[in-house]
Amino acid sequence: MRLTVVGCGDAFGSGGRLQTCYLVEAADTRFLIDCGASALIGFNRLKLDPNTVPTVFISHLHGDHYAGLVWWLLHAKHIGKRTVPLTVVGPPGVEARLKAAAEALFPGSMKVKLRHELHFVELVREKRASVGPVTVTPFEVSHPSGAPSYALRFEAEGKVLAFTGDSEWVESLVLAGRDADLYLMECYQFEGEPRYHMSWSTIRPHLDRIGAKRVLLTHMAQPMLARRGEVADPRVVLAEDGLVLDV
Repeated sequence: MRLTVVGCGDAFGSGGRLQTCYLVEAADTRFLIDCGASALIGFNRLKLDPNTVPTVFISHLHGDHYAGLVWWLLHAKHIGKRTVPLTVVGPPGVEARLKAAAEALFPGSMKVKLRHELHFVELVREKRASVGPVTVTPFEVSHPSGAPSYALRFEAEGKVLAFTGDSEWVESLVLAGRDADLYLMECYQFEGEPRYHMSWSTIRPHLDRIGAKRVLLTHMAQPMLARRGEVADPRVVLAEDGLVLDV
C-alpha cells in the first residue's frame, strides 16, 4: 500500500498547502480519501492522472473535503474524456450535496451526459462496506457538516489505513485507528481544545491506547505549523503536500 499526500492543508490553505486529498494505491486499485477543491491542482503538480482513480471516499460534506469533485467531473467530461466508471462513497446525502454544489458553481453542469458511469454509495455508521478490493468502515465523529461526519478505516492488502476526518476528540477515533498500520489524524492546533478539531496536546495522550504503528498529522493551521518542530515522537510523521509513504 502506498499513500501520496496530494493536499494536507486546512480549509484556508495555511502554509500554502492544498486542501485535503490523499491518493492510496493498494490491491491493484487506486482510491482517493477526500477531494478538496484544489485536488486537480495537486494532481497536476504531481503529474497524476485523474482517470486512473476509480473510487473516491469522502469523510464529510465540507467543501474543503468534497468540493473538488465538481471540477473532477468537469475535467472528466471536457479534458480527460474519461470512460472509466467512477464511484463516490460518502455520508448520506453525498450525491445531493455534490449536485447542489455543481449547480451553484457551474449551472447545468450535472445535466450534461457523461461518457462514464457515475455511482454513489452511502456509508452507514460502523457498517463495513466493500468497494472493489477495498473495505471501509465509517465511525461517526464530532464535526457538524449537515450530514454525519466520519472517520474512515480502510483495509486492503492485509494493511489498515485510517483517517480521522475532521473532529474534536471522541472515543470512536480509538476504534477507527486501533492498531492501524498508518493513521492520518487531523491536528489543527498545537495545544488547547479547538471546537470540532483536535490539537497535538489532545492527540498525544491517546497514542498508546490507539496503538497505530505510524501516525501522520495533517490539516494543520498556522499556529500548529509554527510549532511542528516541537512534535517529538518516533511514531509521528508530519504531512507535507507531495509526501509519499509506503505502508
